[in-house]
Amino acid sequence: MAVHLDTQSLITSMQNVVGQSYLLTDSAKKQPYCKGIRFGSGEALAVVRPGSLVEIWRVLKLCVDADVAVIMQAANTGLTGGSTPDGKEYDRPLVIISTMRIDDIQLVNEGKQIVGLAGSTLFGLEEQLAPYGREPHSVIGSSCIGASIVGGICNNSGGALVKRGPAYTELALFAQIDADGTLSLVNNLGIKLGNDPEEILENLENKRWTDSDVEQPDARASDNEYDARVRDVDSDTPSRYNNDGRRLHDASGCAGKLAVFAVRLDTFPIPDKKQVFYVGSNDANVFTSVRRDILSSFKHLPDSGEYLHRDCYDVSKKYGKDMFIVINKLGAKFIPQLFAFKRKFDAFADKLGFLPNKMSDRVMQAFSYLFPNHLPKRMDEFRDKYQHHWILEMSNDGVDEARQYLNEFFKTNEGGYFECTEDEADKAILHRFVAGGAIGRYHIMHGKEVGAMMTIDVALRRNDPAWFEVLPKDIDEQIDTKLYYGHLFCHVMHQNYIVKKGADAKVLKNKILTTFDERKAEYPAEHNVGHEYAAKETLRNFYRELDPTNSFNPGIGKTTKFKNWADQAGGCCGGHD
Repeated sequence: MAVHLDTQSLITSMQNVVGQSYLLTDSAKKQPYCKGIRFGSGEALAVVRPGSLVEIWRVLKLCVDADVAVIMQAANTGLTGGSTPDGKEYDRPLVIISTMRIDDIQLVNEGKQIVGLAGSTLFGLEEQLAPYGREPHSVIGSSCIGASIVGGICNNSGGALVKRGPAYTELALFAQIDADGTLSLVNNLGIKLGNDPEEILENLENKRWTDSDVEQPDARASDNEYDARVRDVDSDTPSRYNNDGRRLHDASGCAGKLAVFAVRLDTFPIPDKKQVFYVGSNDANVFTSVRRDILSSFKHLPDSGEYLHRDCYDVSKKYGKDMFIVINKLGAKFIPQLFAFKRKFDAFADKLGFLPNKMSDRVMQAFSYLFPNHLPKRMDEFRDKYQHHWILEMSNDGVDEARQYLNEFFKTNEGGYFECTEDEADKAILHRFVAGGAIGRYHIMHGKEVGAMMTIDVALRRNDPAWFEVLPKDIDEQIDTKLYYGHLFCHVMHQNYIVKKGADAKVLKNKILTTFDERKAEYPAEHNVGHEYAAKETLRNFYRELDPTNSFNPGIGKTTKFKNWADQAGGCCGGHD
């Protein structure tokens, strides 16, 4: 790493802004911010935890003046390492700015829209909107582990909700560095907050604005075209994916190439009535027919439709049991605390040197065996009967529409369904949610017998009938375990592979990605490129336009980590990974 500045002076200056307690330089204290939850790790000169938007701005100014690179980080719950450093091949020191102390959420128009500040979370938003009978864009999955609102926007995160599409807005407040290296603040929130950067930030954070300051610009605060897009089941393109240029705008999809202070988003009414239908079949073509029928002919779109293969059902049941019980008994609000404890416990265990890695997971897995079966009887009966499982959630008038359709459809087609009680519905959705973590746990517990784990987040063409993967023999025979789940209506699938010991995971993954290329699929679909995938041309050009000096989150999408996008030896801007 080439260092061209007095780093101690920078550290002292940043410490003067945020206070000694909120500037971290000790390796152990920096570690949770420098390592991704599943993928990626690297080094940082310091981790700064500002307590206000103005403090973020002042730290950014110091970093720009000192010519260091910056990674803006919120909850650090991404699955592709996109908000952490990656390796050591940077030409400048890195400073991580963690925004999680700044978690205020402000309501606009009685909660029909909100402004989420830099560290606000989906869970906090869900709680704040409930008294108004409204809910955020995403109410499953990420919200349960404390994911941030801004992080979802920056990564065009998808979520499970069929009617709403990827997280998206054209209304944001952000800092940008131009080609001359000048830092500026851009207020595209559509709220009059003043002119000077610190004045704007102080007025927003202290809510020194009124309804008369709120403008209604011709700009979207959600992907309000998605319902029509997902219904187009004959299109030969995917419905949503991270490289989709139609949904790259300022903060939306920026992947940290801007310093985002706040976003303004639409909210949605909570349905008066909901019903979950649990659908099973042994024939993937049955689900193809149901998907096409519902999307093309139903008057009312589903709220969600979560797919789970039987093998994934089993892994989720055994290795996601402890997380299921914690969320079911203590609530999702406890999860961020649990993750923080796990990280501290593992750091302590690693220091001892003689304990296995991921010790917290091993302890929690042993703990889970003390509890009886946690899944409803009817779900387990469907597990024994069917290999394909689909959790179909409808609301309001869509409930009767789905009930009538499913009743008629399964009179003449293989498979079946049952209507969940409220308890069964909650547990079915929660069982699907813990699947991702359960797969990681499975790999930890079987690490000595198997090879590496690979995950692929893929968006299939809307008209692709072969949504359930059948791999070529030469690939399949090198894989020990395949675990599939996903958002079937959107044709976004999460494919997880654990290879056999001795198999080359990188070569296999590239072969699998080639099969997706041949099918005109797109990847990643909703987790963004991070440091795991190479950004394609549309995304690379977007990043360069936003950040011409490559000072924010350099190296994202396997682009160069060097200043001004200079080439570097070993840098990769093409290929699969």
